[in-house]
Amino acid sequence: MRRFTSSKGLNMLLLLLLPGGFLLNFFMQTASLGMNAGSALAWISQYYWLYIFGSLFFFFVLLCFAVIIPNIYAGTLLAFAGCLLIGIADYKKLSTTGEPLFPWDLMQLKNAREMSKITSGMISPLAVVLAVVLLVVAVYLIWKLPKVKIRFSLRAACTVLSAAMIAGFIWMVSGQHALATSIQYQNIYWNQKVNYSQNGFVFAFTGNLKQKLIEKPDDYSQESIARIAKKYGALPADKDKTAALAERPNIMYMMDEAFFDVTRLPGFTFSEDPLAYIHQEGQNTPSGYLLSPEFGGNTANVEFEALTGLSMYFLKDGSIPYQQKIVKMSGMPSIVSILKDRGYQALAVHPFDDTFYNRNRVYPILGFDEFTSEKEMENANRITPNGYISDMSAVQEAVDKLKAAKQPTFLHLVTMQNHFPFIKGLNGENTISVGGTQPAWKDELETYVHDTKLTDEAVAYLAKELKTIQRPTIVAFWGDHLPALSADIYTQAGWDNDPRLKHETKLIYLANFDIGKESAGTMSPAFIGPTVFQLSGQEMPVFYKLLREVQAEIPGLSKSVLIGSSDPIKDLSEQQKALLEDYRLVEYDILEGENYSQDLLF
Repeated sequence: MRRFTSSKGLNMLLLLLLPGGFLLNFFMQTASLGMNAGSALAWISQYYWLYIFGSLFFFFVLLCFAVIIPNIYAGTLLAFAGCLLIGIADYKKLSTTGEPLFPWDLMQLKNAREMSKITSGMISPLAVVLAVVLLVVAVYLIWKLPKVKIRFSLRAACTVLSAAMIAGFIWMVSGQHALATSIQYQNIYWNQKVNYSQNGFVFAFTGNLKQKLIEKPDDYSQESIARIAKKYGALPADKDKTAALAERPNIMYMMDEAFFDVTRLPGFTFSEDPLAYIHQEGQNTPSGYLLSPEFGGNTANVEFEALTGLSMYFLKDGSIPYQQKIVKMSGMPSIVSILKDRGYQALAVHPFDDTFYNRNRVYPILGFDEFTSEKEMENANRITPNGYISDMSAVQEAVDKLKAAKQPTFLHLVTMQNHFPFIKGLNGENTISVGGTQPAWKDELETYVHDTKLTDEAVAYLAKELKTIQRPTIVAFWGDHLPALSADIYTQAGWDNDPRLKHETKLIYLANFDIGKESAGTMSPAFIGPTVFQLSGQEMPVFYKLLREVQAEIPGLSKSVLIGSSDPIKDLSEQQKALLEDYRLVEYDILEGENYSQDLLF
């Protein structure tokens, strides 16, 4: 077998890798543009310098792997395959959730086994077979190709050069230095879809490596936070109370995975109402809709809003606070910490892996005393062996904990039953037929409708069990986001260009004491805490008084749409702008500032 040495081997390596870098960058850009090669070529013609610099970045990545790993073909293949997988993940995320891949998304790699189950319906069997074939061919070629031996000093020099060029590229882009701007790079952090489509994957991805969650407001200072604390602290306390209880009530959050009122989709008929209980009970208790900041995924961001009262509205596109910021903090004010200061115990239940979105590390920072994941659950039943733990089992676990509690308890339940993929039979045989569907996605839609019926039964069980709990108990139930159903389903319903409908999930409040039946309207997750406090007669901290003022003006606050008391808001009034500016200042203070709010607003 032939062997090449030193400079001849290096020249051969460079001739192999240079076009490889350009080809790899072309694929990454094509993936970012919906696997549309024509759009990628059009982008290159307009932003050719970005394409050239990005291709050189990939060239040095390939070179680095090639010289570090003794077999240059194996090293090159490993790097090439890794980049291809990132490009495919970017395309799949875009087509499923409408968002590109961000650096912090890669933190989920530690949950690769669980992710394979979640994404099993997204990868076709043909793609798996093709991948295996390509792997076999690659291994064969590596074995057959002539060996290239490069002396150690040359390898070391190439390694240092590659590392320096990669680090320099990251420094140039993340700092948006003069060279980057001279080649038409602009970090469009406020609109990440445009950021990726205009700058290309490698520039946009790299520019997000050191991204802060929120920019510093011009008028941020300790004095501004003190002013806000004084302003909202002066609001009368009795304004925020509608009930008086003899003892502090239990408070339960139930955030249901991918749950929304599927009967709202026009053009479809159902053999029975899948949400029979929720629809009926909604007439007797406060109910309405939650304006989710997400669609099809990013559950942790909805949870972030509900627990902290902070809004995704102010954060940069694509942000995931759990993974980018909170996991690095020592503590953070939240409904958990507020209630802990009032003598509550705080419990979290999630029937899945505890490390997803770093919950095992984030929950203690928010103040939870105990976290029960699927490993610790006593009620961990699945409807089928391959399904997720059912909503009924998750509710039973939560009810048991509330009944066993010796003190007022805040319990936060995040379910998994309705998570993608919607494979027929995953949660038992479908029991509701749906008319008006195309054959291609009839099973998918009927499977999802069946799943929501199971959730409705779990909510009915929860309402019944509330009556057996001695301590006053109030529950806020909502869906975190709409499911990632086939896009054609939403297209047929006419929802493609309706951001409100594609972000409204079901919201209902239940209690074993009288909380009235006034409509909850449409509200953002950040306002659930103040609403629960009001319904149960809890004293409002100053921060919740601020939230109530914002809620009164803009109950639905998201990047996709602003909702007033009933209709979308097109132009903010001066009063609304002032409220949002106060809200923004507090949010910056807590997440990126000096946290003066901890002592002044909580």
